[in-house]
Parts: sequence; structure tokens; C-alpha cells
Amino acid sequence: MNDVIKKEHVFAHPIQKVWDAISKAEEISKWFLKTDFKAEKGFKYTFQSSGEADCTQITGEVRSADPYTLIYTWIVKDTNVETVVCWELEETDEGTKLYLKHSGISNYPENSAVTFFNSFDSGWEHCVNDLKSFLKEEVHAG
Repeated sequence: MNDVIKKEHVFAHPIQKVWDAISKAEEISKWFLKTDFKAEKGFKYTFQSSGEADCTQITGEVRSADPYTLIYTWIVKDTNVETVVCWELEETDEGTKLYLKHSGISNYPENSAVTFFNSFDSGWEHCVNDLKSFLKEEVHAG
């Protein structure tokens, strides 16, 4: 089974703008999930969907928050499986290239690993698109 989801996208925005969008709770909460996130090594965070009957909750701990690289664990509510999410940003002539990796999905029991992989894969695709929309709105707001 493929154990790593990878997404890449180039945003026509400065690297600091993209970094803020993925590392600051107030920005993450606008385009992704409500959170108390802090890009500080050791910080224990919670992501929580709002307004849904079947509430999604993810918890984890920030492993690394170096300039333009963010790594944290990812534990879905009602599971004890820890996976790892890594965001890396690179400055380019076009703006900022995002490399997103979510690994460790084979840690789920065999019968659910494929289901989680497929769910996360489509979820991260939506996430990148939502981030793209958020960055466009933020740049043109005000």
C-alpha cells in the first residue's frame, strides 16, 4: 500500500503569506478547520470541524516549525493511530511552491488503511484548493 500522500502546488503569493496561512491559528481556522494551533515545537493542538453533525476532530503535536517547514503528528478522533503531516515551502520565481506530505497511513489497521488513505488524499486535495481560494481572497481583500 502507498503510505505517503503528496501534493504540490505553486501559489502566486510571497512565501511569508503562505507560511502565515498554514501556521497561524486565526488563518488556518478561516480556510481549513477551527484550531488553537501554534507553530511551536511541542505544542499540542486540536483541529475541529464546526457545524457538522458528524464532527471531525484531529489532535497532535508540532514536531518542527522551522522557517517554512512545518511538521506535526495527526491523530483522528476515536483512533490511536499517529500519522505525520509535513508542509514545506520554497520560494520560486512564480511565488511559493508548496510540498505537502502526509505519511504513516499504513499504521492504520489493514482493513481501514486504504479507506483512510483515500479519504486523506481527497481531503488534502480540497485543502490545497481551499488554501488557494483563501490566499486569493486575502490578497484582494482591503
